[in-house]
Amino acid sequence: MRLAPTALLAFALAATPSPIAAQQVDRVTINRIIDEGFNRSEVMETAAYLTDRIGGRLTNSPQMRAAELWTQQRFRDWGLSNVRAEGFEFGRGWSINSHLSRMTAPRPLVLRSIPIAWTPSTNGPISAGIVVAPMTEVDDFARWRGQLRGRIVLISRPMPGSEPTDPAFRRLTDEDLRQRNTYQQPNYSPLEIERNLARADFAERLDAFLVEEGALAWVRISYRDGGLVHGTGYLYQAGRTPRLPGVEMAAEDYRRLARLALTDASPTLEISSDVRFHDEDTNAYNILADIPGSDPRAGYVMAGAHLDSWVAADGAVDNAAGSAVVMEAARILSRLGVRPRRTIRFALWSGEEQGILGSLAYVERHLATRPPETNPERQRLRPNQTWRYRWPITPLPGHRDLVAYFNLDNGAGRIRGIHAEGNVAAVPIFQDWLAPFASMGATNVAIRSTGGTDHVYMQSVGIPGYQFIQDPLDYGSRLHHTSIDTYDHLRAEDMRQAAVIMASFLWNAANRDEPLPRMPLPNQPRPSDPFEYPEDD
Repeated sequence: MRLAPTALLAFALAATPSPIAAQQVDRVTINRIIDEGFNRSEVMETAAYLTDRIGGRLTNSPQMRAAELWTQQRFRDWGLSNVRAEGFEFGRGWSINSHLSRMTAPRPLVLRSIPIAWTPSTNGPISAGIVVAPMTEVDDFARWRGQLRGRIVLISRPMPGSEPTDPAFRRLTDEDLRQRNTYQQPNYSPLEIERNLARADFAERLDAFLVEEGALAWVRISYRDGGLVHGTGYLYQAGRTPRLPGVEMAAEDYRRLARLALTDASPTLEISSDVRFHDEDTNAYNILADIPGSDPRAGYVMAGAHLDSWVAADGAVDNAAGSAVVMEAARILSRLGVRPRRTIRFALWSGEEQGILGSLAYVERHLATRPPETNPERQRLRPNQTWRYRWPITPLPGHRDLVAYFNLDNGAGRIRGIHAEGNVAAVPIFQDWLAPFASMGATNVAIRSTGGTDHVYMQSVGIPGYQFIQDPLDYGSRLHHTSIDTYDHLRAEDMRQAAVIMASFLWNAANRDEPLPRMPLPNQPRPSDPFEYPEDD
């Protein structure tokens, strides 16, 4: 077929890559990554060791110490360089030896429960009547003053049960993916920040109030139905851990106690918790390992996931899955013997569950700082609670060296794309990088920003940090932080796919002629609503 000159010109223009697309994707190496990642994968063996063998990895617990040592050795076994544990001040370790809660009257019944992290032992069984005293803010204390001595206090309001109407397990639909590609304008509200910070020390003040009132222990309701418990707690700092035993109870068991408390057969509850604090080393440790680059002036790219977890189960989907994928990406690239232009660094973070502390420590040590807190009322808060609200940002000499950071922390589902975190210049680059994986279900570059995990503090100081989009499976519905977060819920096919894409993105970022485009260094925003009124007290 002959084409007219104008048609030939149009065809030539269409076939000419844009300046961004001209950054060629090395599909030959990607073929090698695919072959190694699908035919000789070790990702599930890695995940099984972290979960079945080591178990839940609470920051600074003996299990986390075991994971820190084992992951370093695996990186060394695979031939990575500069493998190290980088410490930062955290606080006390904590672990559970045994726990039992049971109702002894009006009938005997074992109850599903777990000690709340960093609360102390009961020092033998505690047996007492209960009082249902819902408390969510300091103003609630006055209502219950003088009524709690010698009691086990149920502090949650027993809301009605929520029978599920949607399937627990699901994959993202095309519509789900489209919705993620909607730009959301940032919202900066100094009044909302003040309200949140005013509530930030409530757990510490609740513990002090209950001790002052002579309560024996306290119980809260699980925030999920289905017999699930979580046990999350945040008072880990040395010298500031709780003085009173605390328990989280399955929602169905908690509501039964609350109903009986309104009858003439108010329950008697017995709690026995044997827990241990570990104060040998108050540092937590990030695990880092490198594949050296050929150009020391080109900087480095980075992949990370958090190694720590809660301990109601084995921390499988949150986040042994992400840690195993990052480690598998390291194994794949090292096994291929590739020599990237930029160094590729792998990070397994600690302290994510207590406030994204490990990656924050890395930012403060290597990338950027913010001024110390000067407000006396805020100085008692944990530093991470105010860090993003302190201005200005001061970049460190290493700020420009980190070219890109890729994070995985949304369960064990396959990668469906990546969040561009509002960076419109990165969108066409990522679309090009995802093209080889369209047949594997990874197609979507979403402009929307995400939060709640280890790319957040990097983004907040202008580092190109990104979180992958993953199929949720049953991560949010029943696994996240819960007592059934075990190896059984990992999907091998999905995790192999995720490791292959992670390795490919790292390879592309490490060899791209130019660093990934950055957003401007953040400055303190003006209020989004300059006429916002404070809420009534």
